[in-house]
Amino acid sequence: MREKLIIGITHGDINGIGYEVIIKTLLDPRIIEMCTPVVYGSPKVAAYHRKALNINNFSFNNVKNVEESNSKRANIIDCLDDNVRVELGKSTTHAGECALKPLQMAIDDLKAGKIDALVTAPINKNNMQSSEFTFPGHSEYLAKRCETEDFLMLLVSESLRVGVVAGHIPISKVSSYITEALILSKLRIMNESLIKDFGIRKPRIAVLGLNPHAGDEGVIGDEEKKVIIPAINKAKTENIMALGPYPADGLFGSDNMSKFDGILAMYHDQGLVPFKTLYFDSGVNFTAGLPIVRTSPDHGTAYDIVGKGIASEESFRQALYMAIDIVKNRNQYKELRKNPLQSFETPN
Repeated sequence: MREKLIIGITHGDINGIGYEVIIKTLLDPRIIEMCTPVVYGSPKVAAYHRKALNINNFSFNNVKNVEESNSKRANIIDCLDDNVRVELGKSTTHAGECALKPLQMAIDDLKAGKIDALVTAPINKNNMQSSEFTFPGHSEYLAKRCETEDFLMLLVSESLRVGVVAGHIPISKVSSYITEALILSKLRIMNESLIKDFGIRKPRIAVLGLNPHAGDEGVIGDEEKKVIIPAINKAKTENIMALGPYPADGLFGSDNMSKFDGILAMYHDQGLVPFKTLYFDSGVNFTAGLPIVRTSPDHGTAYDIVGKGIASEESFRQALYMAIDIVKNRNQYKELRKNPLQSFETPN
């Protein structure tokens, strides 16, 4: 493990709030004390956003590659050519192309061990689509690049961790998509991540039902009886402390969710709507189950407020902090496995 971690940052959609939240985060001198940030992006685009936001007390250290990065500065690698065009607040094919190349370069460096973790600024999933990017989001693309078949989108705050079985798929396909094997796979990933990435020795996981009131014993749907409960029972045989299924509204609407280290929702909005209602400004999107560490803020490109200087950097800052913490937790876990007599303390 490096004495000082090198954290890669991709600039995301050049017409969105990526550079605003990146620069606002890196303005804090404590970041440089904690890690060496390296942005994969464009000095030209960064300068454009700085001018639009009237930020005069910050500058990047321009480098050709990560090996040239200065550990006492915020660094930026120029991944684009001089023909890059910024159109604030607009979704363009050009912006999608400009988001993909830095992402490709950052993943190459991450897989090669040149950086320790990756924090991704928001992309537009529509304008990213091309022959090189046919994925519904960052997570799926990262899984393909890492040759990982299964992963878990995990939304994390200081007191809540929510994963989803069915991520970026249409609601009409959720019921047929969710299977006993898939739920069990997500439970395994969540359990392992809570132990390795978050330092929790014996995680307690709440599993939500698919239907209202968790099916009311079959009155409002039978997926709970046929699919979810069998998956929970199998997980228990693997010493995974999975409990449920719980009605989503009842669990999120009560204090019961504080009794669990993680909550596994059946589909995207079932888990993300309550999470973002509670933690929109500070939540972090973490892709669990990958051999690499990747985090991102839990918001999008926010075209409607680009260039106004009002975007909150809190979620991006927390994503950066979490990337550092997870790398350290994984290294600590590896050391524990080498020497089981050492204690593995849960981070505060």
